[in-house]
Amino acid sequence: MPKLLGLLRHAKSDWDDIGMRDFDRGLNARGVRGAKLIGEHIRQHGVRWDLLIASPAARVQRTLEAALPALSPHYDKRLYLADADTLLEVLRGAGDADSVLIAGHNPGLQDLLFALVPPSEENDLFDEASIKFPTASFAVLELAIDDWSNLAKETGKLVHFARPRDLDPTLGPELA
Repeated sequence: MPKLLGLLRHAKSDWDDIGMRDFDRGLNARGVRGAKLIGEHIRQHGVRWDLLIASPAARVQRTLEAALPALSPHYDKRLYLADADTLLEVLRGAGDADSVLIAGHNPGLQDLLFALVPPSEENDLFDEASIKFPTASFAVLELAIDDWSNLAKETGKLVHFARPRDLDPTLGPELA
């Protein structure tokens, strides 16, 4: 049975206070709406996540509070603006979990997707996610591993991808 990996990018962050540290930025109103919507989608998708590992940045915490309040995240400071190699390192320590959801930031999450999916497994979902992995996007990969310590590049297949705009067109890109 393959391991399942979920990727959740934080929702749209608040830029009203330009003097605020990046780490401390929360969500704007559109971000809260997107987080709640993608959270409902994640619950309906039906995977029971054994482990949720998340960046401790405020915008990730607020996303999880709005989207998945019933889950208890394990906050790992290594995930703040982590690159794909750091995300792989963290995931290799996931223990005996069958399904892991990781919540964090781009470009790391999208780069992790690129690293895990070999060219032979690219599909229409991959094509959509490779164009853009916008805020509050959710992806699920099946991994051809039996132990997280064996996680390596090109061991995954993208089996699900959803963006808030797929669920509510009013959350799509703002038109000028």
